[in-house]
Amino acid sequence: QVQLVESGGGLVQAGGSLRLSCAASGSIFRIKVMGWYRQAPGKQRELVAAVTNGGSTNYADSVKGRFTISRDNAKNTVYLQMNSLKPEDTAVYYCNARIRATVWVDESDYWGQGTQVTVSS
Repeated sequence: QVQLVESGGGLVQAGGSLRLSCAASGSIFRIKVMGWYRQAPGKQRELVAAVTNGGSTNYADSVKGRFTISRDNAKNTVYLQMNSLKPEDTAVYYCNARIRATVWVDESDYWGQGTQVTVSS
């Protein structure tokens, strides 16, 4: 079994910062990609940022220059540093990881339980 446990959400004023963390645990052979998605009320879940095990990153246009994703491969942990937060960043943020649990199985997508980020104006 693989688990993703998130932490770091909360309430912050516009212009403030938050740092999200997500740690993967359990049966893990290799983690190919780790990332963050978010879902605001009434909207579809969208990719915020992702990082490969080689360090390549991808960001949504709306967060470029404000958010930074990083990864500690030794700890199977991904971080999202969010600066200059805006009210439109308010959403539930979900950690995602594409994990190969053992050498005998294919990769699968795993999700965290979600953490609320609220940015007040």
